[in-house]
Amino acid sequence: MARKAAGSQTFNIVIVGQQGRLAYEALIFAASLRHSSPDFKGRLFIAEPQAGVLWENDPTIKNAEVRAALTDLGAEIIPFESKYFGQKYPYGNKIEMLKVLPKGEPFVFFDTDTLITGDITSVPFDFERPTASLRREGTWPIPQIYGPGYTGLWKSLYDKFDLDFASSLDTNQPDEYWQRYLYFNAGFFYYRCPREFGAKFLQYALAIRDTPPVELCAQSFDPWLDQIALPLVIHALGGGRDALPEGYLDGEVSCHYRFLPLLYARESDHTIKVLETVTAPNKIKKVLKGSNAVKRTIYQGRGHKVRALFDQDHLPRREQMIRNRIKKNGFWIR
Repeated sequence: MARKAAGSQTFNIVIVGQQGRLAYEALIFAASLRHSSPDFKGRLFIAEPQAGVLWENDPTIKNAEVRAALTDLGAEIIPFESKYFGQKYPYGNKIEMLKVLPKGEPFVFFDTDTLITGDITSVPFDFERPTASLRREGTWPIPQIYGPGYTGLWKSLYDKFDLDFASSLDTNQPDEYWQRYLYFNAGFFYYRCPREFGAKFLQYALAIRDTPPVELCAQSFDPWLDQIALPLVIHALGGGRDALPEGYLDGEVSCHYRFLPLLYARESDHTIKVLETVTAPNKIKKVLKGSNAVKRTIYQGRGHKVRALFDQDHLPRREQMIRNRIKKNGFWIR
């Protein structure tokens, strides 16, 4: 069966929205999607965790103006119940919310701290072959002096779930170098069915958390659990690191900025122009000023002071070094 050409596919987009910073980020995301991708015909879901025993405080979006602004931009706020993660591991939201998305409809998940900077309908998604963000650092695992190396640690997980380990390796990378092993940032991922993807994601994440292989006894799962399970899910579903051509997501079409000061420090002039364009209309500005980070970084110009601290063509190699310089100059805010 011939694949649909990019631009003719119908798919949904989902992000997580909850009280606090993520509510304002969700509004910026929705505004950037409508601005940069006017031809997007799918549904935009804001998945909202509901109050329950796993949350110390009610995580739902209380600000009526934020909710109304999201609705005005065509977003649909859909509730989901936290049964396994909640307050102790909020990254689990991206796992648990998949169960409430429309069954059998292709989806793309983005972290809420993402800006859509180009036409999402131009991305040649193959929803039969999932993948995730390769904009990552070697954050997990951390091999111990007297313990197994990368191969032993990762292989123990593939063996646990009866997956073929050898076919997951990038043999162009040297043995015991972290990029040889399938590892993603969970800033985006996609598949043909959210329920199918979510069921396996939940199965693997809970099994790793609750009954990890003995080889992982010295490894930390917090906050990395989602990114440990994700490559196993993608591999099990027939995807991989080569499933999406480079240059679209984490490129011309989307930017996972993490925090606004980091966006101004390291992203392109175009990305900053999109951010400032979509946050400029008075109707949106009035709502976004409820966020101290947005007000000070965008509207009061601190973002450009951050940008002046760096040569964007010669940025520090590690993100932590960028953060430290911003903090040293008093401009860090989240």
